[in-house]
Amino acid sequence: MLTYRGSCHCGAVTFSRVSDITELTTCDCSLCRQRNALMTKVHESALTVESGEDLLSVYEWNTRRAKHFFCSRCGIYTFHRKRAAPDHFGVNVFCLEDFDPATVPVRATEGIGMSVVDRDARSQWRGPRETG
Repeated sequence: MLTYRGSCHCGAVTFSRVSDITELTTCDCSLCRQRNALMTKVHESALTVESGEDLLSVYEWNTRRAKHFFCSRCGIYTFHRKRAAPDHFGVNVFCLEDFDPATVPVRATEGIGMSVVDRDARSQWRGPRETG
C-alpha cells in the first residue's frame, strides 16, 4: 500500500492516506459540480489528519450526513465524509503531493438523484423531494 501526503493550499491542514488509488470519481450533485471535485475514496481508518485539524471548517447540507471539510484559512476543500458510505472519505486528489490524476481511471457517480429532505432546500438541489 502506498502512502499519499496531502495539504490545503496554504499548508495549514496536512493529511495522509495509506491506500492504493485505483479509481477516481466525479459527482454530479450541486456541491461537487460547483467545486469541480475529483475524488478518491478511502476508508476512515486509512486517513489521518497530521496537522491543522482545528483549522478545518465543515459544511453540511440536506441530510447533514455528509461532512465536507475545508481549510478555514485558504478555503480549499480537502476531503469529505461520504453520505452514501459514512465510514469512508472522498479525498480531493488535487491536494495530494506527487499524484498524477491522469494515471488513474475516472468514474462518474450519480449524486444528483439522491433524495432531498431539507424543507428549506434550494431549487439548485436537484433530486427527488421527500415529504415529511
